[in-house]
Amino acid sequence: MDLILWRHAEAQEPEGDMTDLDRALTRRGDKQAARMAAWLDRQLPEGTRVLTSPAVRTEQTVRALGRKYRLHDELRPGASPDQLLQLAGWPMAKTPALIVGHQPTLGQTISRLLGMADNECSVKKGAVWWLRCREREGQLQTVVVTVQTAELL
Repeated sequence: MDLILWRHAEAQEPEGDMTDLDRALTRRGDKQAARMAAWLDRQLPEGTRVLTSPAVRTEQTVRALGRKYRLHDELRPGASPDQLLQLAGWPMAKTPALIVGHQPTLGQTISRLLGMADNECSVKKGAVWWLRCREREGQLQTVVVTVQTAELL
């Protein structure tokens, strides 16, 4: 199974009565999302499920991709890696999942899947981590397929 984790692009700082969920992308964030979306559109396998947090900034990020997506409360800021992995169907789902979400959840999920000593990996705004589960000699392994940032595309 492929699990593609995409952190939302750069967002505005909260102002006044604005809630965290209402934060929108900055102009730079719009550009980051567009660059990454163009790359992802060429790379994503057919049938990839696209799942996103209901936060404005994640929905704006995923809209740049131009594909159907589903909002999931389980991906809100503060979600747990367990919630994310269950929603994705890791590691046994038949189709790849693209998750658009937040730190620290994405970094915690990556750390867990890669067996890192630290319990949180830093994920840059707008970046994608593409992980794959495979079986070798009867053991499930997590492989890093690629890590991409919008600035390098």
